[in-house]
Amino acid sequence: MTTPDASTDTGTPQFSIEVEHFDSPDAQRLRAAQRLEIDRAYGGDNEPGEKPTAETIAVFFVVRDDTGTPLACGGLRVVDDGITEIKRMYVRPESRGVGVASALLRRLEEAALDLGSPALVLETGNEQKRAVGFFEREGFTRIANFGPYVGAPSSICYSKVL
Repeated sequence: MTTPDASTDTGTPQFSIEVEHFDSPDAQRLRAAQRLEIDRAYGGDNEPGEKPTAETIAVFFVVRDDTGTPLACGGLRVVDDGITEIKRMYVRPESRGVGVASALLRRLEEAALDLGSPALVLETGNEQKRAVGFFEREGFTRIANFGPYVGAPSSICYSKVL
């Protein structure tokens, strides 16, 4: 899937969103960058629950620009009743604000529907203000913390019916 970014000039950069193995080198680098950003915000790894793995992620995507540079990633994990949870959605800071996150989210929503999921859920943290604003703008509704996030004081959970 190739999607234009938010610019409108004739030389509009393009990016692609393709399925990639969760443990590919670029996927690992993007997830490591996300981990560093989150660790800085919270003073270390405080993620509750089981960490996603190649075995537990149903589908994983990497977004690349027209030169092949990885810009973003995100995946889906199937949880209760076939509902899918967004895991490891991350956009490199220099790629934010140009439509990459919205395009990736649309692709994750399509993939969730392909998996037969009736809804998406996700967890983010109370220090991730940009993520909170993004998901709320994208039609997600705050819900009670679910699964491993119940009782996690820094967790904020959202859902979107597909």
